[in-house]
Amino acid sequence: MTDSMKLLRKKRFLPFFLTQLLGAFNDNLFKNGLTILIAFQAASINQESSNTLVNIAAGLFILPFFLFSPIAGQLADKFEKSMLIRRIKLLEILIMLLGAYAFVIENTGLLIAILFLMGTQSALFGPVKYSLLPQALKDEELVGGNALVEFGTFLAILLGLIASVFIIGLGVGSIAVAVVLFACIGYWASRSIPALPAAAPELQISFNLVRQTVSIISDARENTTVFYSVMGISWFWFIGITYVTQLPNFVRYDLGGDKEVYILLLAMFSIGIGIGSFLCEKMSGRIVEIGLVPIGALGLTLFGVDIYFNQALNVGDSLIGPAVFIGDSANFHVMLDIVMLGVSGGIYIVPLYALVQQRSEEKKRSRIIAANNVLNALFMVAASLYGLFALKAGIDIPTLFLIMALMNAAVAIFIFMLVPEFIMRLLVWLLVHSVYRVNKIDLEKIPDHGPVVLVCNHVSFVDALVLIGCIRRPIRFVMYYKIFQTPILSFVFKTANAIPIAGAKENPALMKKAFDQASAALNDDEIVCIFPEGKITDTGEMDEFKAGIKRIIKRDPAPVVPLALRGLWGSFFSRKYGNAMSRLFPRGLFSKIDLVAGDAIAAGDVSLESLSSAVLQLRGDRL
Repeated sequence: MTDSMKLLRKKRFLPFFLTQLLGAFNDNLFKNGLTILIAFQAASINQESSNTLVNIAAGLFILPFFLFSPIAGQLADKFEKSMLIRRIKLLEILIMLLGAYAFVIENTGLLIAILFLMGTQSALFGPVKYSLLPQALKDEELVGGNALVEFGTFLAILLGLIASVFIIGLGVGSIAVAVVLFACIGYWASRSIPALPAAAPELQISFNLVRQTVSIISDARENTTVFYSVMGISWFWFIGITYVTQLPNFVRYDLGGDKEVYILLLAMFSIGIGIGSFLCEKMSGRIVEIGLVPIGALGLTLFGVDIYFNQALNVGDSLIGPAVFIGDSANFHVMLDIVMLGVSGGIYIVPLYALVQQRSEEKKRSRIIAANNVLNALFMVAASLYGLFALKAGIDIPTLFLIMALMNAAVAIFIFMLVPEFIMRLLVWLLVHSVYRVNKIDLEKIPDHGPVVLVCNHVSFVDALVLIGCIRRPIRFVMYYKIFQTPILSFVFKTANAIPIAGAKENPALMKKAFDQASAALNDDEIVCIFPEGKITDTGEMDEFKAGIKRIIKRDPAPVVPLALRGLWGSFFSRKYGNAMSRLFPRGLFSKIDLVAGDAIAAGDVSLESLSSAVLQLRGDRL
C-alpha cells in the first residue's frame, strides 16, 4: 500500500475525501447526463448546435468561479471548515432538487441554467477543499493527499459519466432521483469531517466583488513562485476543459465512435491522471518536487501533437462501439496518446497544487486558493470560448487540439523563464534520481518550521544539490564562492539563493555580506546550511571545521542539525581521481549514496569539536 493510500484510513482525511469524491461525482452525473442528452439523444440537434450548446453549458458552470470565489476565499479563512462544508453540501441538495425537476420535465434550457447554480456551489467549496489539506495533513503527506484528490476528481468524472449513461437510459426520472440521492449521501459523509480551526477568524467579510478580486490576486502575487504556480494550474485547466468538453464530439464526428467509445477514452484519460498523480508521489520522494512540472508539461505537448498526426478516422454510416474501435489496431495510437495525456497531466498538476498550499501564508491561504479559482475560471471560460469560436471558424477538433498543444509549449517556456526554480529543481531531480540512488536516513530530525542551521561534510561539487533534492524545506547554502561559480551548477546555486562566501584575506567584504545574508535568512525562519570544512575534500577524509559556523549561531542562536553524506567519494563529482568531473561516472549510474541526519544540537551547546565529532560519527567508515 502506498503512503497516500494509508491516508484513506485516517479520519482526518477519509470523510473529506468521500465528500469531495461524491460532490465531484454528482456534478458530473448531472453535467454528463445533460451532455449526453445534447450530443447523443436529441436527434433534432445537429453537430453545429451540439458544439454550441456543449460549450455554453461548460461556460455557465465555470462562470460562478470567477464571480463568487473572492467571497468563498474569505468565508474559508474566517470560519471553521467542517461547518462550512456541511452548509455548502446542504445547498447542493437544494440545487439538485431543482435539477431533478428540470430533468423530469426535460427542459434543456432550465438544465443548462441550473449548471450556473451548481457552479456557484462548487465555487464556494473550492477554497475550503484545498486550504483544508495543509491543515489536516503533515508536510510529507501533502503530495500524497493531493494525488488522491486529483485522482478522485477525475475518477468522479469517469464514474459520473458511466453512471449518467446507464441511469439516463432508464429514463430521465431515474437521473432526477440519483442527483438528489448522491447530494444527500455527500452531506452525510461531510458530517464526519473533524473540526479545523479558522485561519483568520477576525477577518471582516467584504461583498465588493471587484475590490476583493483585486485583493486576492494581489495576495497571490506576493510570492512570485506561488503566483506563477497558480498560473500554471490555470493553464492546465484550460487544457483539461478543452479535452473534456470537446471529447464527446471528437469521438462522434472524428473517430466515428458511439457514447461507449467516449466512455472508454474518458476512462483512459482518468486512469492516466491517476497513474500520473501516484507516479508523482513516488517520483517526488514525499517532498513537494516542482522539478516534475516540466516533465509533465513536455508530455502534454508531445502527446497533444501526436494525437493530431495519428488519429484514425472511422466515420461511416453508423457509429462504432468499443469492440470494433479497439479491434482496429490503427486506434491504439489514439488510445495511448489519451492515456499519456492523463499521465502527463497528473505529473504536472499535483506538485503545483501542493506548492501553492505549502508556500501560501496560512492566514491568507484560502484567499490565495480563491485567487487560483478566479484565474482557473478565466482560463476555463477562455477555453470554452476558444473551442466555440475555433469550431465556428471552421477549425476541426483535431486541429484545435494541435494548436492547444503548441500553445502549451509556449506557455510552459514562458513560466519556466520567469521562475527558473522549476528548471533548477528538474536538474536536481534528474541528478538525485538518475546519477544516484539516495537513501534518506532520519531526515525527520530536521524541524519542519523555524530557523535551523545544517552542517554537513563536503565531498563533491553536488553535495548541495543532493541536499536540495532530499530535504523538504528550501535551504540557503553558504558556500565557497568558487564553487558557487562552477559552470552549469552556478544556475542551480543562484536559483536556490545560495550565499557565496570568501575567506577574510580573499575578500572581506564578501565574507561580511555572506554572514549578513545568513543572519537575515535565519531571522526569516529559513534553513541555512554550511559546509564547515570550507572546501571539498581532496582525500575523502573530513578536514578541520572552520569557525564560520560559530559566528553564525553566535549572532543568531538556532538549533544545529548535523548531516553526513556517505558514498559520494569516488563519484564523478568528487576529487578522488584528481580534478573532479575528469573521469566519466567511475562508479556507474544509479550508484547508492546515503544522506543521514543526527539529533539537533542547541546553539549554546555547539563547539567545533562536538560538531565535527557528530558529523564524523554519522558518516562512519563509508566514504
